[in-house]
Parts: sequence; C-alpha cells; structure tokens
Amino acid sequence: MKPFRPPADPVVADLVRAARASTRPRSVTRRSLLGAGVLGGVATTLAGCAPPAPPASGAAQLKLPTDVSATDKVVRFANWTAYLDYDEDAKNYPTLEAFIKESGIKATYTEDVDDNDSYFNKVAPQLRAKQDIGRDIFVFTDWMANRVIRDQLAQPLELIRMPHAANLLDALKDVSFDPGREYSLTWQSGFAGIGYDRSKVGRDLKTLDDLWAEDLKGKVVVLSEFRDTLGLVMLNQGVDISGGFGKAQFEAAVAEIDKRIADGYIRRVKGNSYIEDLKSGNAIAGIVWSGDLFVLRAETENDNWQFVIPESGGTLWSDNMMVPITSTHRRNAMALMDYYYEPAVAAQVAAYVNYVCPVQGAQAEMEKIDPDLASSPFIFPDAAYLKDNNIQGFRALSSQEDADYSAAWAKVVGN
Repeated sequence: MKPFRPPADPVVADLVRAARASTRPRSVTRRSLLGAGVLGGVATTLAGCAPPAPPASGAAQLKLPTDVSATDKVVRFANWTAYLDYDEDAKNYPTLEAFIKESGIKATYTEDVDDNDSYFNKVAPQLRAKQDIGRDIFVFTDWMANRVIRDQLAQPLELIRMPHAANLLDALKDVSFDPGREYSLTWQSGFAGIGYDRSKVGRDLKTLDDLWAEDLKGKVVVLSEFRDTLGLVMLNQGVDISGGFGKAQFEAAVAEIDKRIADGYIRRVKGNSYIEDLKSGNAIAGIVWSGDLFVLRAETENDNWQFVIPESGGTLWSDNMMVPITSTHRRNAMALMDYYYEPAVAAQVAAYVNYVCPVQGAQAEMEKIDPDLASSPFIFPDAAYLKDNNIQGFRALSSQEDADYSAAWAKVVGN
C-alpha cells in the first residue's frame, strides 16, 4: 500500500468547489408520493467524466484472501437504512433483483449501518484479526472511509474491470482520502438540515433556533454524527465549518447541544434509527438527513413532513462503497458496484432514495422517469443552490483533533 497522504480537505468540499466553479420503463417513483412542491429546483452543471485510472500497485502490496468469485457466485452488501429502491408489494429491491437476473450472482442486502462509529467498532476488530465479517461491500461516510483505507481494512478495486465507474462525477474522483479511487466508490451524497411535521408543529421551521421552541421541548431528535449535528450548530454560530475553525468553536457547539439535552429539548441523539422516533410521533422535528425525510414522507403517506436547509446553511457529505479486507468475493462486489454506476440504474435508485446522485448521465435518465426529480436540487444540486444555501462540508480533522473531538462528543451523547 502506498503511503497515506493526510487529507487537506474533505471530499464534500471538493464537490462544493467543483459545483461552484462551473457557471428503464417509466415507474412510480417516490416523488409521486412526495409531491412536486418539495422537490423544486434546477439541474446540475457538474462536468462530465473520463475513466478513472486503475490502481498501479495497491493489490500487490496488500495480502489479500483468495478470491472465489468465479466459483462462488455470491455478494453480500451492507448499507444504511432506507438507502436502496424497495418495492413494498413484492418486498424486494427491484434494481438488486435485476442485477441477480442479469449477472447470475446471488446478491443479499442488509441494513447493518446505523452510524459510522458503531458499525466500524463492530467490524474493525474482526477485520484486523483477518476474520470474515460476512459482508463483501460496506458503506462508510468520507471521514470514516478515510480511516478504513488508512488502516488497510479495505481491498483495492480493479477499476479497469469496472467500465461504468467512469461515470463517477469528476468532483468525486480525486478525493484526498482515496486519490484516483483505488479503494472506494461513492454510493450517494446528501444534506443535513431540519426536518419536521408541519401539521404537528403548526408553523414553518427556518432556523436552528426554531427547534428550541418551548412547544417542541422533548420532541426533537438530532443525529449522532457530530459532523452534521455540530456542523449545523457551528454554521448557526457563524463558523465556516469548511475552514480553519479550532477547538474553541467546536466546544461552543458541543456546549449548545449539551445544554439542549440537559434542558429537555432534545429527546434523543441517534444514528439512522432516529427516523423511528419520527415515524412513531415521539419526535416531530429534528436535525436530519435529506433523503430520510423524503422516505418518511412516502412511507407514512404524510405530506406534512418537510425538509429544509436552515437559513444559516447546511452540511453536505458522501457515503462510499468499499470491499472489506477479508472478503473472498471482491470481483463479485466490483460487478455490483459497477452495475450501480449504470446511469439508468443510478437514476432508479435516486428516484427512490432522493439523495444526491454521484453518477454522470443519471440526470438524463431521470428525465425519462420523472422530470421534476431531474430538476431537484436535493438530487442534482447546481452551483447556485449550493452557494445560495451556504452548503458546506465539514473540514478534514487531524488524527488528534478527531480523537479529541470524538471524545468530547461521546461525553455529551452518553457513549
């Protein structure tokens, strides 16, 4: 493995900068349940792609398990909740079923990941001990993908065998934690902002301070991913989270959340399972991820669920597919990754999950599925949307900052 170069900027900052610098049969989509009003906007102007260069030496310098993909037609995919197109009637994942039929590879899909830390802490000891974790693809957010690659817990990809990987957006190709994408491919990107049930809140929520109203006390959930929850708080406090903030600014945001927990405003600090509190009605507002609110709107058939970027700004992040170091089905995993980079397939997934799509050509395919979704800034954000809404990526932290800030956050959330 070549020496790791510490990231100077997170991938989401690359995506924002690139956007700012740039002046299958029709089916029922999630948008038909969401309603057109929530998903207005304009199309992306991100540039086209050239094929990524294949890795030169990653595989040679890692001791990899024998790959049995040719004889054992299996691939096991671990992902986050509500992150793949799902047919409620058939109780299956249509794009995954199509892959199985097309490839002959038996693909299984599990919603294993609730947040980055908990899943990493579960699987990392096994991976370091060279034990099979029963998964051939797992998905981590940029900063944790950085750690996985740094710790040599992911296998290199053979991009020359993945022709559709060329469709990765240019802005996501040469990310600092994985230059040339030797070890990872983006699954989806997304925003963190405010989500709420307008019928129960009774008004529009526009700022983070709106969450701390007396009538919402005990009915607010926030994300356990501090780069999103504290990122929004820091933006509300006037901090540029993509720039050179320090310990004092971080601690001020920690203190704000600590106070809101102590005063009873925040009901829970949770990973992806926060959505269950919203479904049950135990919480009616919170700091949330964009696509989850659209999923919630569709699943509950409740048009009152709203997602907004706070007036002070929102965060942007990416999640990444990787092959665990102990997987014996690397080429099957690569076949599945490559399949999801076919623009028509990527558009079908995006029409369901409503996250930012990383695949060049998917927007044109989305026009065939649903023109309103093709113009959604939540799926295909353009330069103006990112700039006007002050969308920022949480800057990369040094190893010491990561340890210190994670410890400070853990004390607040009780971990």
